[in-house]
Amino acid sequence: MDGYACPMDSSLPSISLVSLCIAFIPGLFLLAVIHRWSLKASSALYANVRMLVQLLIVGYVLTYIFETDEPAIIIGVVLVMIFTAAWIALRPLKESRLHLYAMVVAAVAGSGLVMLGIVTQIVLDLPRWFEPRFVVPLAGMIFANLMNTVSLAAERFESEVAQESHPLEARRVALEAAMIPQINSLLAVGLVSLPGMMTGQILSGIDPQVAVRYQVMVMCMVFGSGGMAAVIYLALRTNSSRGQEAASH
Repeated sequence: MDGYACPMDSSLPSISLVSLCIAFIPGLFLLAVIHRWSLKASSALYANVRMLVQLLIVGYVLTYIFETDEPAIIIGVVLVMIFTAAWIALRPLKESRLHLYAMVVAAVAGSGLVMLGIVTQIVLDLPRWFEPRFVVPLAGMIFANLMNTVSLAAERFESEVAQESHPLEARRVALEAAMIPQINSLLAVGLVSLPGMMTGQILSGIDPQVAVRYQVMVMCMVFGSGGMAAVIYLALRTNSSRGQEAASH
């Protein structure tokens, strides 16, 4: 890569708290519609409040993490991401979350750590393997993305099995469904969407050509890690399901 420096453009506008509050107006309207249509507005409201509190707190925490010289702290942060992402991935499932948790942890950690290692140690070739300003944000992108992919795969697999589909057919359908958002994002990038990382870098004054290279890296990163996490989970879940079938006969 062409170095690690990401100079900030001093002309980048600051967002006041009052202006920030205005961004919530469309969301409040949506919450009103959700409530009006007799859906659970409380869960959406809780998610928004939790998002706000978590991001306000993490802003202070990241200031400390980015300045640390202790690799153990970065390892701890990554482990928290793994176990939290694995638990959230099972949220759509109504039953057997504890039974499936180990499978999801294996999928999240196995795929995510391999991809994080490839990106930080080979593609970027960081001077320190635990460089906080790169490892933490990239780990967040990887684990958040594969969390959603595994969640879709898990929900669809259980739905197919509940309809008495064969585990191998359920695995195929679940992987196909889980990869729809991933493939759509690849098709839309640059034509429909300008992804967050590239947009943020351009706004901060980075050359668009450099920003594009980083975004290509990110797109490869999220596609590969998300897809492989779903594959690992579905392979483990299918073997478990077939084992249960064999034991019942």
